[in-house]
Amino acid sequence: MVRQGVGRLYLILACLSLALHLFLVLFCLSVLQTSCLLQPTSSSSISSSLSGALEALFSHPLYNLPWPPLLEDDWLLKLKPKKKNGEDSKEEEWESDKSYDQANWTSSTETHPPWLSYHLGITRWELYDRKDPNVAEVIQQMATQPILSAVQKSGGTQLKLIVSFPNYGQALLKPMRQGRDAETDVNLFYFSDFERHNAEIAAFHLDRVLGFNRIPPVVGRLINVTAEIRGITTDHKLSRTFYTSPVGNVCFHGQCEYYCTTESPVCGRPQVLEVSLASMLPDLSLAPRRTWRSPWRRSYSRTKLAPWEKNPDYCVKVKETPPYSEGTRLVDFIDMVVLDFLMSNMDRHHYETFEKFGNETFLLHLDNGRAFGRHSVDEPSILVPLRMCCRIRRSTLMRLRLLSLPGHRLSDVMRESLSRDPLDTVAPLLSEPHLTALDRRLATVLQAVNSCMGHHDNVIHDDLEENAAHRNIGQ
Repeated sequence: MVRQGVGRLYLILACLSLALHLFLVLFCLSVLQTSCLLQPTSSSSISSSLSGALEALFSHPLYNLPWPPLLEDDWLLKLKPKKKNGEDSKEEEWESDKSYDQANWTSSTETHPPWLSYHLGITRWELYDRKDPNVAEVIQQMATQPILSAVQKSGGTQLKLIVSFPNYGQALLKPMRQGRDAETDVNLFYFSDFERHNAEIAAFHLDRVLGFNRIPPVVGRLINVTAEIRGITTDHKLSRTFYTSPVGNVCFHGQCEYYCTTESPVCGRPQVLEVSLASMLPDLSLAPRRTWRSPWRRSYSRTKLAPWEKNPDYCVKVKETPPYSEGTRLVDFIDMVVLDFLMSNMDRHHYETFEKFGNETFLLHLDNGRAFGRHSVDEPSILVPLRMCCRIRRSTLMRLRLLSLPGHRLSDVMRESLSRDPLDTVAPLLSEPHLTALDRRLATVLQAVNSCMGHHDNVIHDDLEENAAHRNIGQ
């Protein structure tokens, strides 16, 4: 009798276990088979008040340093008086091209869409103010507003689209090409890798966490390939590349120099696709940019070495060459080197600045799609400019040291920052090994600076004292 009772008990437990497993399977299938997009994220969820490690970091004095007083020429754009009947108007209005004829924008900020206010906030010293509510609004609208048009961006080696929104805003779209956990094949050269949509998103967050504010706002989004690209595009070359894969997924490949064939397509699942959306900079007709060749540009050859790879004293020549011979250009470049090393970006062959500001301005940290390709290996060659030149901003070094402390650990801050992106509800934008790699690489940067300080004088560019002097002059 006892054995029969025990047998019945085991049978009941087995049935309960089977029922529980069946329930979990059915639940998972219902989630996976729901081919719907993420619900539009509210402004409050994207621009919600900071908490935890991120709030503590951005509340620190090192992230609230005052800039020198802004003069009229320190603003990239400004509203100009619009003439009426040959006379100057008393009211300032936005002078727009024909595509904005129906837009009622005046000098009143209440009439400006967020992207325009963001553009009007660009200064000589930074692309955006972290506290500017318009930046959060730009991110929120890119994540939620209907997409009205999508065309392929000309140029470049890989597929990119320009999408437009109802308020005349535009964004650069990069599609998901591979799984987030997929590491770059060790047999591939750095110039043979796919670009990653999640790398663009993570780069924006990292640039902001470092206190640079030099990458245009980026956000992740799930789109319907059929409804939000194929169904609305006027780009006939792009539309002709759409097809349905053997398993029923909607795919396309566009036309570009590399990776735009049926062998390397972009595919929805079956129509849903993860993308990154980066806000566009002001049109070149309004704010021309200058492109600079990086002194530490790689050879982009399988056999040749670049000059800096053959000459250990290469930086001596760079320091004697304009614009690196004066001003802050060299330490601006080192800021970008630190960013690239932390996210393992080997593809920094050029960079850009706004022409209006000449050589006295920040560098734009654009095009970061080849970052975060490998977490298991660090690329020491990216850090060569810092090791060769042994120069770094004091404010940058102090923030790096702060991010190495337990209370402000870089990986913790980045995890929290990325959790605010809409795509984080699908899966973490950076896997834990990538976050761990950030802490490891940060330690390497600090070791390199300490080594420089042990062997050289004048390693630190004291921008804090310099800014204080400018503020005293302006008072």
